[in-house]
Amino acid sequence: VMTIRASARSRRWCNCCKLAVRREPGERPSPGRVELVERAREAILVDDPSSTSLVALADRLGTSPYHLSRTFSHHTGMGLTRYRNRIRVSRALQRLEEGESDLAQLAVVLGFSDQAHLTRTLGRELGQTPHRLRRLLQ
Repeated sequence: VMTIRASARSRRWCNCCKLAVRREPGERPSPGRVELVERAREAILVDDPSSTSLVALADRLGTSPYHLSRTFSHHTGMGLTRYRNRIRVSRALQRLEEGESDLAQLAVVLGFSDQAHLTRTLGRELGQTPHRLRRLLQ
């Protein structure tokens, strides 16, 4: 029963990471800006190496880092780093649920600088340590 509930929580968290485009009432989003946001989101979702830094991602998408950052935040309601971290947290939850035990390796695979960075990010986003999450998910 615990596994089913934990699995459902994991799926709900993943669904929270699929952000809708945010608009003000009556506002018509610029197709070019929406496309830019979608291309940035896609690069992050497919784990494109250029998506690990704002400057590299902006360069890949042919825009300035400032424009990408502002446009992404305006249309999604959160910054690129927060979005990227939520995707990485979602992937960490999946791996922990599958029984991943090497947190240092998991951190590297998911693009965190080290295990401590992974642990801090999980704590900030979910309020739980990897050890506690692993117990909840299994």
